[in-house]
Amino acid sequence: MEVFAVSVDSKFVHKIWDEEELSKMTKSGIPFPMISDGAGNIGKVYGVYDEAAGVNIRGRFIIDPDGIVQAMEVLTPPVGRKITETIRQVHAFQHVRAANGAEACPAGWEPGQPTLKIGPDLVGKVWKVWKPTE
Repeated sequence: MEVFAVSVDSKFVHKIWDEEELSKMTKSGIPFPMISDGAGNIGKVYGVYDEAAGVNIRGRFIIDPDGIVQAMEVLTPPVGRKITETIRQVHAFQHVRAANGAEACPAGWEPGQPTLKIGPDLVGKVWKVWKPTE
């Protein structure tokens, strides 16, 4: 798994943000590369570039090894993201990929919990296999 942060800010702004903000919130600062995309080209490809403001809206994309977007989330700045949910989703996508699509991970699935075996026998019987507590 690879993680990248992309923004229209310069590498100098990223450096100051890491030193003045992230280093005070995490033990070792930002643990992944920050990519400067001043022209917003990457943001345009993923539909998160705000042309009028000249910035990328906050987006999160999970892209599989084949380059296919498996999940995306776009939030406005006042609402933060929950990294543990992103990690949970990555684990779920990795599990499904390892099972060659023969299994599905239900909502809220965590590694080690039961998965759903894909097939006609599952139709109308999901409740027997997956017993959500919420």
